[in-house]
Amino acid sequence: MIGRTHFRYLALALLTASMGCSSTAPVAKSDNFAYLYSKGAAAVRLDARVYQPNPTSSVIYFKLRTADLLYKGSGGGGPFHAKVAITYEAYASLGSNSLLDSASTYVQDESMNPNTDQELIGHMELKDEGNRSYVLRITAHDLNRDTQSTLMLNVEHGKPGGRQEFLPLRPDSLPEFSDRFPENTRVLVRSEQHAGSIVHVAHYPSISKLPAPVFAEVADPPLNGPPDSEFTVQVGNDGLFTITTGGDGFYHICADTASTAGYTIFVTTHGFPLVNAPQDLVSPLRYISSLKEWDTFTSSHDKRKAVERFWTDAAGGRDRARDAIAGYYGRVESANRHFSSYTEGWKTDRGLVHIIFGTPTTIRKSDTGETWTYGEETNLMSLTFTFVKREDPFSDNDMVLRRDPQLKSAWYRNVESWRNGRIMQN
Repeated sequence: MIGRTHFRYLALALLTASMGCSSTAPVAKSDNFAYLYSKGAAAVRLDARVYQPNPTSSVIYFKLRTADLLYKGSGGGGPFHAKVAITYEAYASLGSNSLLDSASTYVQDESMNPNTDQELIGHMELKDEGNRSYVLRITAHDLNRDTQSTLMLNVEHGKPGGRQEFLPLRPDSLPEFSDRFPENTRVLVRSEQHAGSIVHVAHYPSISKLPAPVFAEVADPPLNGPPDSEFTVQVGNDGLFTITTGGDGFYHICADTASTAGYTIFVTTHGFPLVNAPQDLVSPLRYISSLKEWDTFTSSHDKRKAVERFWTDAAGGRDRARDAIAGYYGRVESANRHFSSYTEGWKTDRGLVHIIFGTPTTIRKSDTGETWTYGEETNLMSLTFTFVKREDPFSDNDMVLRRDPQLKSAWYRNVESWRNGRIMQN
């Protein structure tokens, strides 16, 4: 089942497409998925999401940034051309060696000014069979530079009213690739499966509790609390409706109140997943600061200066402080991109480990979670973190760490290194 591909685009650039078969190594439990969260994963920024316009079909929408691509000229000053291969492979599960389907398309972009940063958006249609759920591995390969990025997505079936039956749209009717929006934003949503019907919306307050250190046995944050408000929205006959975000928390949209299946819109700060605002710089320091230092940060009238002072004192100089700041907040942004669930990525268990310990040597994924290993997997001195997938109605990216008292010394060693301005990579 190979779908046809169409392209829509932002920016005044020409896109052409062709379709063909492809076959790569299967997604198996033994694969090392550490590359998904490494620095190299940002070489070609790839965003993608799945939308189901009807019960028997799914669409992959994807987005690239022209600033990440290598444009080559033919001599004489232009035009310049970029060429990217977009490939998907579908598997029954992460542990399956059976390739259900695969397809590729080529994005060919032409520009007279390749230095501008613009967005290229397209989609590939999937023709689902058997109404079954499966796993997608999507890869963008810059053929001129020979760099690539990969991400994994679940295609969900069997849950009527599920999150993939809803697609947030930008004002120009192109898809949004994040479910997080600043406060007081009018969010346009498409849901063709529920055209002409009424959907129910429940607003929940933010769950702001930070994860405990990796060695501390604590209860997981509860996700079954009641909403603080509820209302209904009429979906137009064209499948469109709008939600205007309030000050915080998240909105869970259900087609049927008898089921928790639905789509969630999260309220977040401007600029997310980037870390720019003073409070965004302060909050992640809670992982490595003392209570006295934390009180200083939160009570300071100039939080940015307080943060700079902390890092300069820790590193012993402005140059080393600059490197430490880039390293620490680079990981915060990476955690936001990869691990966001019912809360921002840096506030999750995986975000915590990623910030303090860095990218693991090995990541093993399964349908039930992930195992991260720092060092050789057969070495008893290596660090191992096990994350268990938690099913919740608000996100399919929620994993909880199995905390281990034996990780206490490693935790304090890494925290102390950060407090001395040293970038830690185990």
